[in-house]
Amino acid sequence: MSNMNNSHGAAAGALSPREYHLAHEPHPENGTALGFWLYLMSDCLIFAALFATYGVLGRSYAAGPTGAELFDLTLVAINTAFLLLSSITFGFAMLRKQLGDVKGTLIWLAVTGLFGLCFLALELYEFYHLIHQGATPQRSAFLSAFFTLVGTHGLHVTFGLVWLVVLMMQIKKHGLTPANNRRLMCLSMFWHFLDVIWIGVFTFVYLMGVL
Repeated sequence: MSNMNNSHGAAAGALSPREYHLAHEPHPENGTALGFWLYLMSDCLIFAALFATYGVLGRSYAAGPTGAELFDLTLVAINTAFLLLSSITFGFAMLRKQLGDVKGTLIWLAVTGLFGLCFLALELYEFYHLIHQGATPQRSAFLSAFFTLVGTHGLHVTFGLVWLVVLMMQIKKHGLTPANNRRLMCLSMFWHFLDVIWIGVFTFVYLMGVL
């Protein structure tokens, strides 16, 4: 009889679900950071392909305008300053987060978003000005590669701004919870990544384009 009870107990134990993590800790330690780093590496491959494409096609003007004739370095320098300042203000937001200051974190995130909007506005103005001059993506391989590379970066900044606004709403509603802190950390990595990519764009596309 005892053997039968033991066998039923063993069978029930074998069928019971296993718990690999505690209920209050559903994420493995550093799992989110590792996953997001993998995403950033995949994004690096995308931009590497776009940079390589521009490197091959960047001098194919098809008797059209060149970068030296089109690019306004003063405008691009101002735009670069906006993005660099947004990266600095995001760092200030992370410092306030470390102190548990919800209001300070939200203020610096709002300033970051404002600089990001200024960056996008100037980039859209540049695109409008180029297209108004007849320098459309269909005009030459150089312009196709240019609009694709710079436009892809602009789309990433747009996505980052949407993420920023949603995260600010979450922080305002729930505070600096562990989940929101993880999201802030991921968005910080993403925003600084876009900063690094833009430095490459500014150097490789604009500065070398006017030489």
